[in-house]
Amino acid sequence: MAQPLPAETRYWSRSDDRQRVVNALFNRAACHYDRICRLMSCGSGQRYRRDALRRAGVQRGMCVLDVGIGTGLLAREILDLTGPSGRVVGIDPSPAMMAIAHEQLAVGLVQGIGDRLPFGDASFDFVTMGYALRHVADLDAAFDEYRRVLRAGGRLLLLEITPPESTLGLALARTYFGTLVPLVVRIATRDSAAADLMRFFWDSINLCVPPDAVLASLRRAGFAAARRSVVHGVFSEYTVGTTHSHE
Repeated sequence: MAQPLPAETRYWSRSDDRQRVVNALFNRAACHYDRICRLMSCGSGQRYRRDALRRAGVQRGMCVLDVGIGTGLLAREILDLTGPSGRVVGIDPSPAMMAIAHEQLAVGLVQGIGDRLPFGDASFDFVTMGYALRHVADLDAAFDEYRRVLRAGGRLLLLEITPPESTLGLALARTYFGTLVPLVVRIATRDSAAADLMRFFWDSINLCVPPDAVLASLRRAGFAAARRSVVHGVFSEYTVGTTHSHE
């Protein structure tokens, strides 16, 4: 098993509790999530999502699976890029987050996790995952599933925030994401649950396995051309394609 986060953290004492704890954090703060993201990105998050999707090759008419759809921030841009001839399906373990996506977006929604996708083989042209990679239980299992549901020639885009490699960059990121963002979110929302989610946000980023481990897992799943691009020092874009048929 390739776990993205440690089996024991300050949030859970055993791996079996991880999904329950993560679901609770997101469910409690779901009503604030979109506002939190706007505050954290200073309003630039949607533009970045759209640019990343374009760089990865999302096009009109594609059938796209958005894993960890949440409130639908990434799916909004996918819908615009794929157009009326495209189709977008989202899956997420948090009912509260998906309820917001349901109110705002015309997409298919399924409650579930990325490690076990309830879809048939070769069902999608593209699979995306925005800032949820560290929440799966097993990278190998998740990436095997992504490859299984992708059609021949399909592509995958994973967006993540990765701690900077430089000492100064790491210190700045820790101060911003770990201290400033939770404080601003607590003041803006007047909700401790929102601040708790942001503290977990940075802790999970900081504890996540390094990019080389993610790339190695992708390659074990059959994505031989997996690569990582870094934008603004902290945004990791993992892009892969599959050109062979499924066995």
